[in-house]
Amino acid sequence: MDQLLAKLKQAAKDAGLPFGDRKMTFNSRLAQELGKWAEHKVKGSEYHDAVFKAYFVDGANIGLAGELGRIVASIGLPVEEAETALRTRSFRGAVDQDWARSREMGIHAVPTIVLNGQRLVGAQPYESMVRLVGASGIGRRITK
Repeated sequence: MDQLLAKLKQAAKDAGLPFGDRKMTFNSRLAQELGKWAEHKVKGSEYHDAVFKAYFVDGANIGLAGELGRIVASIGLPVEEAETALRTRSFRGAVDQDWARSREMGIHAVPTIVLNGQRLVGAQPYESMVRLVGASGIGRRITK
């Protein structure tokens, strides 16, 4: 576990991402279900960024409904609706489908990025993503 955390910390550093000194690993199932709910509310990116920070930087237990409620509130989503989604497990099926698709595709690690049959597994340097995208024939898009 120490080697894995050291690798993750280095990858985060290389990518310019914050990464705290986590001592525990927590079950993320409820956070995943609430992520589907946040995506449904068109705040998926904000939610996932906030959960990343809470878990990997602050060491928060994202398996606790109260912690997830705090995260939801921090991005301006209605906490009461989030609590209802968690209590009723209304997005359980959507997460089950994601897990089933991952198993069908032979994905056993996160993150795993699949693009045109090519895979990038685990925390990787930015350059690896550039190579994957380039090898797939996708050109760089310049935005203004």
